[in-house]
Amino acid sequence: MGRPKQKAAESTFTLFDVYYEDGSRSSNRKVHSALLGGLDGDEPARQAIEAQDQLIATKASRTALPILKLIRS
Repeated sequence: MGRPKQKAAESTFTLFDVYYEDGSRSSNRKVHSALLGGLDGDEPARQAIEAQDQLIATKASRTALPILKLIRS
Protein backbone atom coordinates (compact mmCIF):
# COMPACT_ATOMS: atom_id res chain seq x y z
CA MET A 1 0.00 0.00 0.00
CA GLY A 2 1.44 3.41 -1.03
CA ARG A 3 1.84 6.44 1.11
CA PRO A 4 -0.87 9.09 0.81
CA LYS A 5 0.15 12.22 -1.07
CA GLN A 6 0.92 15.21 1.08
CA LYS A 7 -0.93 18.42 0.44
CA ALA A 8 1.12 21.32 -0.85
CA ALA A 9 2.08 23.74 1.87
CA GLU A 10 0.31 27.08 1.67
CA SER A 11 2.50 29.90 0.53
CA THR A 12 3.30 32.30 3.31
CA PHE A 13 4.59 34.93 0.89
CA THR A 14 3.05 36.94 -1.92
CA LEU A 15 5.31 37.99 -4.78
CA PHE A 16 5.28 41.46 -6.33
CA ASP A 17 6.89 43.13 -9.33
CA VAL A 18 8.08 46.58 -8.30
CA TYR A 19 8.35 49.42 -10.81
CA TYR A 20 10.47 52.41 -9.82
CA GLU A 21 10.18 56.02 -10.95
CA ASP A 22 13.46 55.83 -12.89
CA GLY A 23 11.97 53.07 -15.10
CA SER A 24 13.74 50.11 -13.50
CA ARG A 25 11.93 47.00 -12.28
CA SER A 26 12.49 44.43 -9.56
CA SER A 27 10.73 41.08 -9.93
CA ASN A 28 9.44 38.58 -7.39
CA ARG A 29 9.83 40.67 -4.24
CA LYS A 30 8.50 38.70 -1.26
CA VAL A 31 6.00 40.10 1.23
CA HIS A 32 4.40 38.10 4.05
CA SER A 33 0.82 37.24 3.09
CA ALA A 34 -0.31 37.98 6.63
CA LEU A 35 0.27 41.69 5.96
CA LEU A 36 -2.16 41.73 3.05
CA GLY A 37 -5.89 41.37 2.65
CA GLY A 38 -7.36 43.95 4.99
CA LEU A 39 -9.12 47.13 4.02
CA ASP A 40 -5.79 48.57 2.90
CA GLY A 41 -5.36 46.01 0.09
CA ASP A 42 -1.76 45.96 -1.13
CA GLU A 43 -0.71 49.21 0.59
CA PRO A 44 1.03 47.30 3.45
CA ALA A 45 3.10 45.53 0.76
CA ARG A 46 4.31 48.92 -0.50
CA GLN A 47 5.38 49.85 3.02
CA ALA A 48 7.17 46.51 3.53
CA ILE A 49 9.00 46.77 0.20
CA GLU A 50 9.97 50.38 0.88
CA ALA A 51 11.44 49.23 4.21
CA GLN A 52 13.37 46.46 2.41
CA ASP A 53 14.63 48.96 -0.16
CA GLN A 54 15.73 51.38 2.55
CA LEU A 55 17.71 48.65 4.32
CA ILE A 56 19.38 47.60 1.05
CA ALA A 57 20.16 51.21 0.12
CA THR A 58 21.68 51.89 3.54
CA LYS A 59 23.97 48.87 3.25
CA ALA A 60 24.97 49.89 -0.28
CA SER A 61 25.57 53.55 0.74
CA ARG A 62 23.06 54.95 -1.74
CA THR A 63 19.54 56.38 -1.69
CA ALA A 64 16.45 54.23 -2.13
CA LEU A 65 14.48 54.73 -5.34
CA PRO A 66 10.85 55.90 -5.09
CA ILE A 67 8.31 53.21 -6.05
CA LEU A 68 6.00 54.02 -8.94
CA LYS A 69 3.69 50.98 -8.75
CA LEU A 70 3.37 47.41 -7.44
CA ILE A 71 1.84 44.51 -9.34
CA ARG A 72 1.32 41.03 -7.94
CA SER A 73 3.42 38.43 -9.78
